[in-house]
Amino acid sequence: MRKQSTKTDEPGRVVLEGVPRVHFYDGGPQVPEDEMFPACLKACLQFMGEDFGCKEITEHRSTWHLDNLYVYIMGTSGAAFRLMWHSQRWDLGNTSTNIMAAVALEPIRRAFEAVGYAHEAFGNQDSRLIGHEGVDFFTEYRDYDYLRSRVTESIRDRRRPVIAFGVIGPPVSCIITGYDGHGEAIVGWNFFQVFPEFATAVDVEPSGYFHKADWYEDTQGLIIIGEKQERPSPGEIYRKALRWALEIVRTPLIHDYRSGLAAYDAWADALLRDEDFPVDDVDALRERYMVHNDAVGTLAEARWYASLFSRQVAEDEPAMAVQLLAAAECYEAEHDLMWDVWDLMGGREFSDELVNRLAEPAVRRQIAPLILQARDRDAEAADYVEEALAR
Repeated sequence: MRKQSTKTDEPGRVVLEGVPRVHFYDGGPQVPEDEMFPACLKACLQFMGEDFGCKEITEHRSTWHLDNLYVYIMGTSGAAFRLMWHSQRWDLGNTSTNIMAAVALEPIRRAFEAVGYAHEAFGNQDSRLIGHEGVDFFTEYRDYDYLRSRVTESIRDRRRPVIAFGVIGPPVSCIITGYDGHGEAIVGWNFFQVFPEFATAVDVEPSGYFHKADWYEDTQGLIIIGEKQERPSPGEIYRKALRWALEIVRTPLIHDYRSGLAAYDAWADALLRDEDFPVDDVDALRERYMVHNDAVGTLAEARWYASLFSRQVAEDEPAMAVQLLAAAECYEAEHDLMWDVWDLMGGREFSDELVNRLAEPAVRRQIAPLILQARDRDAEAADYVEEALAR
C-alpha cells in the first residue's frame, strides 16, 4: 500500500511540452520504431537536444525517414540482435527486451554508456512484476514517496523526462513527461495508451499525453536520466556492441528462455507440434498466432536495424567494412525471410482468418524451414562479426 504524498509549496503541475511521441507503427514516412526502450530513450534524448541526424532511405518501393539515434541505440543495447523463445510455453513476453539478458539491466546500461549519460534505476518495492521467475529485474527497490520525489525532481528541476516501466499495459518502457497534483498523477507517452483494454482510468490531455492518477501500483520501476558524461571513443563503443551481439546470439539459454540461435530451433519446433494447435480451442489458437506473429515482426524489424547498424559501423571503421557489410546482407536476408513467412500466413494483421490459417499443419510445415533458414543467416552473420572484430 502506497503512502500519501505530502504537498509542498512547489508547483503542483509541471509538464514538459514537446517530448516526441512513442507509439507502435501506424503508417507514414517515419520508419517503424516499435522497440519500446530504444524508442523511449531516443525520444528523451532528442528532447534534451541530442541529435544524431536523419536520412532518407528507400525500402519496399517507398521513401522513409530513418533516425540515426534509434539505429544506434538498437545496436549498442543489443536489441537489434536478440531473439527469445520460452522453453516451456507460448509466451507473449518472448519479444520483450526486459528478458534478453541474464543481468536484466545490462542492455540499458550499455545503451546509456553509448549515448554518454549516467542513469539510475529503481524498482517499485510493492510490485515486482518484471523479471524472470524468481529473478528480480532491478537491483534497488523504493517506495511511493521516493519514486514520486524522483519523478518530480527530474521534471521540475532538471527538465528531463523519466523512463518508466508499466503505468499503462504491460511492464515495458514508457515516458513520464510531467506530473499533476504534486506527483499524485503523471502524464506522458505510452505505447499502450490507445488500447481500450489497457487504458481504463486514463485520460488524454490536449497534447496527446496520457494523464493517469494513482499510477504507483501499475508502475514497476523508473529510470532517471543523469548527467552527461564522457563517452568512450566510437571505435570502443562499436567493438563493445559487436562483442555483445555475439554473446547474445551464442547464449543458448537465459533462465527459462531459449536465446539466440537456440531460439530459432525452439520456435520452429513449437510450430511443428500439432497438439499445440487444437482446432476446437479458439482462444489457444489466437494466443499461438499472437506469440508467433510477434516473433516474426520483432525479428524482421530487429534484424533490419542490425543491418543498418552494421553498415554504420562499416562506414566509420573501414578495417571491418568487408566483414560487416557481409553481415549486414545476412541480417537483411533474415528480414526478407520474415516477409516470406507473412506471405505464407496470408498477412500480418490479426484476424480469425489468419489465426485459422496458421493452425493448418501444411502452412506451419512451410513456415518452420524459413525460420531455420533465418537461423542459418544469423549464424553466418555472427561469423562475419567475429571476423570483423579480429581485424
